Amino acid sequence: MKIHFIGIGGIGLSALAKFLANDGHQISGSDIKQTEITDDLALNFGAKITIPHHEDAVEGVDRVIYSAAVRPNNSEYQRAKVLGIELLSRKESLKSILAYKEVYAVGGAHGKSTTSAILASIIPNSNALIGAISKEFGSNVRHANNNRVVFEADESDESFLNTNPYLAIVTNVEPEHMEYYEYDEKRFYNAYRNFLDLARVRILNAEDEFLSTLDIDAIRLYPSRDITNVEFLLVNGEPYTKFKLKTYGNFEVFGFGYHIALDAGLAIFGALKMGGDVDNIRQNLLNYKGIKKRFDIVQNYENIVVIDDYGHHPTEIKATMESLKTYQKLRGFNKLQVIWQPHKYSRTIDNLNGFIECFEGVDELVILPIWSAGELKVDIDLKGAFSRYKLHMADSITRQDGVVQILKDGHIITEYHEGLITAFGAGDITYQIRGKGF
Repeated sequence: MKIHFIGIGGIGLSALAKFLANDGHQISGSDIKQTEITDDLALNFGAKITIPHHEDAVEGVDRVIYSAAVRPNNSEYQRAKVLGIELLSRKESLKSILAYKEVYAVGGAHGKSTTSAILASIIPNSNALIGAISKEFGSNVRHANNNRVVFEADESDESFLNTNPYLAIVTNVEPEHMEYYEYDEKRFYNAYRNFLDLARVRILNAEDEFLSTLDIDAIRLYPSRDITNVEFLLVNGEPYTKFKLKTYGNFEVFGFGYHIALDAGLAIFGALKMGGDVDNIRQNLLNYKGIKKRFDIVQNYENIVVIDDYGHHPTEIKATMESLKTYQKLRGFNKLQVIWQPHKYSRTIDNLNGFIECFEGVDELVILPIWSAGELKVDIDLKGAFSRYKLHMADSITRQDGVVQILKDGHIITEYHEGLITAFGAGDITYQIRGKGF
């Protein structure tokens, strides 16, 4: 089929496009702007990319799949309707794409990208669709000539209910994306119950507040007793966590933190249940090299390290902050400087107190304008809310010749030449901290 994707530059939709291209379909797509993702699709998957959206892009295609950010007034959406082309949301398309696959689905509020990527590493002969770039295979998609699929399952719009899970792993559950659920917590938690009910095999973090209440047949990981002897190591300046998992012996995984050991433990349980050999799993775990934008070391010098992290919720940021403090101590840095680009006005307002608390321990905090993600602007006094910190309110940042520059009104207001600098956010901060123009 000829399949066109509106919003193809998104991490989730691009994964589906690559997956279908590997299955032999001809793909095309459009987005607002050119990015590394759209370049990769054009160069390596033969996709015809239209920037920006244009109604002619859907001419001659058999199906149109569109992202959740696309509105019905989009010119391509409107043209496809006029032409009678099948229109499917990403959520709707999963039903047919995954219908006949053996899907190993990973869901949860936090850690699902990491757990998915680890699971893909320790089940190497499998397809993978992940909501992030795995550094092991340099993509959010991996192709294998079988029907096994490691899939990162998204709860934000209940699309995980369309993933046909054979195996379901849930890392944790925390109310998020509540605007979709109309701030109805019962509906939110029932979505997770329904997701787990779909699976034949279930792996749960048994110490999660919600998951611990479920009376279902499942394999349960109890982190406080099943994961022991946790150590943090530096290997050529790179972070690793060593831990013992129940009676299976010791494992080493890229990254710092108890949450990394938890993610790896859940993935290991899943791979064992799918017939994996523990020694092969232990060895294959070393192939995992982290994922892009998750404690992603983009500059590693003796006197300055720069890290890019996707954390955009207080729980995620707090966990990464603990890892940063461990890394800071092992590297001997005197200063920890954090740059934060808040993501969405609704999330910032709903979790403001959590955000204020989660940056505890930083020497300096830089706050960039809120990345709206399509939401209408809301005035929030972030300068007042974060007044307890040594604070810089800035417009943008960049990194040149190993120096991180903080800009306001077109002028450099401060520079970081040394120490540990980390950028948090799910917007375009990842390109700013990498010094790229996308």
